Amino acid sequence: METMTKDLIYEMREQEIITNNFLPTKKEIQKSSKDFALKIIDEGQHNLYEVFAQVVRLKESFSTIETEIKNVLPQEKFESFGLSGLYRSGGATLNYSEDEVYNALKADLDARVELLKLAQKQDVLDTYGNEVPKVSLTQRKSSLAITY
Repeated sequence: METMTKDLIYEMREQEIITNNFLPTKKEIQKSSKDFALKIIDEGQHNLYEVFAQVVRLKESFSTIETEIKNVLPQEKFESFGLSGLYRSGGATLNYSEDEVYNALKADLDARVELLKLAQKQDVLDTYGNEVPKVSLTQRKSSLAITY
């Protein structure tokens, strides 16, 4: 498995070199990466599950490295090696839950949500005697959950 990872990294590095640009743009990286993935798929010489597993592991590794380094960078604007960084303060958020009127309205809204959910399965009347309508559904995008 380690050989597969090394081979994949070498192939990815070779694909980066093909761009003939020491500092490829984001769009160039995306295009060359897509082309690389399509090449792997089209050639059919690799087990796609194995390649996918290695890509997920590498992505996690790079993401962790990025986070750790970003945590020690000074919180200031920078331009370096084709990247621009701008530190943004997190700002403040109002604590709406400290307001009694807000809490009452939110509780009513939460109760209505539960009635709407129940109305999908059976006929329901709200506290005012009105029939709760069956609202439409919006399908969520399917996804692939990965664990390791």
